[in-house]
Amino acid sequence: HSKSASARRAACRAIVHVDLDCFYAQVEMIRHPELRDKPLGVQQKYIVVTCNYEARKRGVKKMMSVKDAKEKCPQLILVNGEDLTPYREMSYKVTELLGEFCPLVERLGFDENFVDITEIVEKRLNQLQQSGCSRVCVSGHVYNNQAINLHDATHVRLVIGSRIAEEFREAIHARLGLTGCAGVASNKLLSKLVSGTFKPNQQTVLLPESSQDLIRSLEHIQKVPGIGYKTAKRLETLGVRNVCDLQAFPSAVLEKELGVSVAQRVQKLSYGEDDSPVMPSGPPQSFSDEDSFKKCSSEVEVKEKIEELLPNLLDRVYKDGRQPHTVRLTIRRFSSTNKWFNRESRQCPIPPHLIQKFGKESSNVISPWVDILLKLFRKMIDVDLPFHLTLLGVCFSNLKDLPSSTKGSIGFYLKQMPPPSGSGKRVREVEDVSQGEGSASQNQNSNRTGTTKTRKLSEEKKSNVKKAGVPDFPSLLSPGDIDQEVFRELPEDIQKEIFSEKT
Repeated sequence: HSKSASARRAACRAIVHVDLDCFYAQVEMIRHPELRDKPLGVQQKYIVVTCNYEARKRGVKKMMSVKDAKEKCPQLILVNGEDLTPYREMSYKVTELLGEFCPLVERLGFDENFVDITEIVEKRLNQLQQSGCSRVCVSGHVYNNQAINLHDATHVRLVIGSRIAEEFREAIHARLGLTGCAGVASNKLLSKLVSGTFKPNQQTVLLPESSQDLIRSLEHIQKVPGIGYKTAKRLETLGVRNVCDLQAFPSAVLEKELGVSVAQRVQKLSYGEDDSPVMPSGPPQSFSDEDSFKKCSSEVEVKEKIEELLPNLLDRVYKDGRQPHTVRLTIRRFSSTNKWFNRESRQCPIPPHLIQKFGKESSNVISPWVDILLKLFRKMIDVDLPFHLTLLGVCFSNLKDLPSSTKGSIGFYLKQMPPPSGSGKRVREVEDVSQGEGSASQNQNSNRTGTTKTRKLSEEKKSNVKKAGVPDFPSLLSPGDIDQEVFRELPEDIQKEIFSEKT
């Protein structure tokens, strides 16, 4: 019974494997846009470690010698790729971006990531059932062109997973300029195998009934992820060269030759069975939650949505044990043409008295958080005009370990901030993927589209927000310490506390 229950749980999983196209070459094309439409190879020593698709059209292949590549394509442009820094930095940006969607992201080299989207799929499935909607459409290809059975819960989950995988790929392209392939399946092994079915910049979902066709299509046993060179060589000495050989090989003999654990593991892999979890690569850089919906068009509804998101989010932060120092609100306006990526965000430093309250009774903290988030909301939306939102998200970032002696003090809080920039702004568009305020200084003067109107509105509000008994923005706090506009719009008690702690 326990074994069948475990099998059912495994079948309910939804795993996405994201594999970036010719990653090093893409990074070089972003760094040097003039190379985008030319045959390009990335050279390490005397090898072309990767090349773009323009070069591949002319016969250049990965891991080809520079000499052979030049013979195949005399027009090939080579860039030195021995300094891995730009690739490493972009790689972590991709992982961090995927982490904004889901905390269960596991890196595999620089250009691959596994994402366990099981919980997101379950949430969306519940939303579909509650809305009475029974129709879901697959994104991308279905392996073997297998027909989808909407009465099969596993099929429906994987189809929803294909939609999420498409969102991942579109976000990576919109925000980082990279394209990639994705595979969606019930485990890591199968998602990795199916992701490369259609290349480049495409995705494939694998339904359970086709998994054996996929695994048996592998030409050699070493093509199975998890079976390395040495194990493959030992299997070859036993006459095992492909997946069918391994499936048919007597288990007892295999266990005697390889040891029980290795034998059982590789034989399970040969059947496409893989219960290994997606292991997040290090602690999360942020905690976020969001809700999408058909329509939200009043400030009252916005407040309700924020109040729904906060308790679970604050609980997650509390369990993590670190203190966030930045809060961000993200919205998505309705658009018939750009459904997923017309997002806007505003963020601000967290007042020190709220940093101190992390981990205490969440109900006491909800109200001031709602106030701050509504202030950020009004920076993006003129509530006096009609609006139509389809998503709201809250994110806590810039996580720091608990300070030992200066916990919550304004001095500690302010010294963590970067030096003030010319603009004094602390709020950035969502396109800036920097996680912490410490990495923001170089972006402070970057262009921000779509903010002129909100800035003007904020300027108009300034003359009306000064309250009796609240001093002007403290002279001891420079504009680089705290966003002045956000400070002026904070509730009176928070303004007083920040001022009193500083003075």
